[in-house]
Amino acid sequence: MLDFKGKFAAVLPAGGLGKRMGGNIPKQLMVLGGKPVYRYSLETFLSMEEIAEVVMAVPADWKDHFEKEIFGQTALRQAQGPLSPSELDSLITNKLKIVVGGAERWQSVENGVNALTSGAEYVLVHDVARPFISKEIILDVCKTLVEKGSCLVAKPAVDTIKIAKDGCVQQTIDRNTVWMAQTPQAASIALLKKLYGRIAAEPLNFTPTDEASILEYFGEHVYIVKGNNLNDKLTTPEDFVIFANRAH
Repeated sequence: MLDFKGKFAAVLPAGGLGKRMGGNIPKQLMVLGGKPVYRYSLETFLSMEEIAEVVMAVPADWKDHFEKEIFGQTALRQAQGPLSPSELDSLITNKLKIVVGGAERWQSVENGVNALTSGAEYVLVHDVARPFISKEIILDVCKTLVEKGSCLVAKPAVDTIKIAKDGCVQQTIDRNTVWMAQTPQAASIALLKKLYGRIAAEPLNFTPTDEASILEYFGEHVYIVKGNNLNDKLTTPEDFVIFANRAH
């Protein structure tokens, strides 16, 4: 059995403002099943001994709010969870940092990666808008990282996929080759820092929507770890109704 204790860090980008969700607060702060959306995945990563450190990247205008809510425990003590208040308090104190996110998601992740100090070798990047990530999938990612290399969680497409232009179908894609990207997406910390340095020297001509697209652009192999529907992303008000049922 491989010893993974402390070998990994996690960066949780929570910098999006959730415009498709509507409302006056970021979706990651909306209450789902009695606690904020971000808390689900935060607790999961904090509770794992494989994860040495967790960094959350949050919107600049909401950083004070997150810090008061998390480090002040004003919300974290109100709802029941897998961790006792004292356990959670200890993990937050010893394993968690909060940093300001960037203009784009990938820049928020870069800020998070640059804030890591635990000495971990690898980093897992996970969207807090995917609250129901399982420890089993996280461990699968850790194993794939060590044994193969950079990877992402994804689920196979079940619908027929069409390529369209100007409202007209151009092509039908073989869905057996199509995977729907999820998170965590993971790589060695040294590799990501090297690629961020290359981007700083020669900016990209596109906006990456995830870590895998950066790795792919620079010719790195990215392996797939199979995900599931429970790890879907909370994006729209309709999603919120579905996720609320899952939380109970």
